[in-house]
Amino acid sequence: MQLPPQSRLQFTPDLNICRILNGMWQVSGGHGRINPTAAIQAMFKYLDAGFTTWDLADHYGPAEDLIGEFRRQLIATRGKEALSSIQAFTKWVPRPGKMTKKLVEENINISLRRMDVECLDLMQFHWWEYRDSNYLDALRYMAELQTEGKIKYLALTNFDTKHLQIITEAGIKIVSNQVQFSLVDRRPEVKMLEFCQQHDIKLFTYGSVCGGLLSEKYLGKPEPRAFDLGTVSLKKYKNMVDNWGGWQLFQELLSTLKKIADQHGVSISNVAVRYILEKPSVGGVIVGARLGLSAHLEDNAKVFGFVLDAEDVNLIDAVSRKSRDLYQLIGDCGDEYRK
Repeated sequence: MQLPPQSRLQFTPDLNICRILNGMWQVSGGHGRINPTAAIQAMFKYLDAGFTTWDLADHYGPAEDLIGEFRRQLIATRGKEALSSIQAFTKWVPRPGKMTKKLVEENINISLRRMDVECLDLMQFHWWEYRDSNYLDALRYMAELQTEGKIKYLALTNFDTKHLQIITEAGIKIVSNQVQFSLVDRRPEVKMLEFCQQHDIKLFTYGSVCGGLLSEKYLGKPEPRAFDLGTVSLKKYKNMVDNWGGWQLFQELLSTLKKIADQHGVSISNVAVRYILEKPSVGGVIVGARLGLSAHLEDNAKVFGFVLDAEDVNLIDAVSRKSRDLYQLIGDCGDEYRK
């Protein structure tokens, strides 16, 4: 199995990425026990199938360590030049408070050491409290570390449009922002997409298959209770579905997606991902990788084999119009983390 050329994006002059990123939140606990040996074996399978780009974070359990071990095994088995075929995007999620160059550098050094790299491909920064403007100091220090060769590119996670604008106007070059974006959560369409288009910023989206809810598995099924939902992802996105419009409307969405999926010979998840990928400024969709437990490589590959036509999009949008306005309910991207 090899992915077609349209699965790739020239994200930056020196980073060519897969437009489906392998999400490593799933190794942090709450998605099943991860065996490190099986996880590394699975990572080789992802790489060989063309899924070369990894999304992780300092707080995703052993995620950074797994990347480090994967890199070492890649060198041992395929030579150092094989490293150029993988991209690993991590995050730093500090507690708000005073930021010093020393503190920032110490934390960046931890990620460098764990991932066994001299320079981080992409550092995606998250900040919990906008009223504490020390986030600007943290980003300025990271920009210095970028100049010093420890970070290739600076990015954000779960920043809203207003604060993305503040950062951009402060002269800090941001290449991407990671936000929740799905057929259920369309808040980025309100302000974020337009701002990103104007400033050449890409979006990496998560929650685009709602933890697996946007799949045949839940089509025509009674509403699951909390204890039926076996992962933290399913619980999180079921909550989004409840806010969006509830299980009955969600079933209408699944039925519509199934009709479209059948016409294209793909799955409901494929249609859900494809819809988001076709949005302007979306660089890639993050799909969770439960390494060594389950993989959907062949199914995910089908995302790149079809496009949605105007009729498909109209059918989906007609269901969306019946839902509640999550932007009014929750706020802009990432606001659910700051209530």
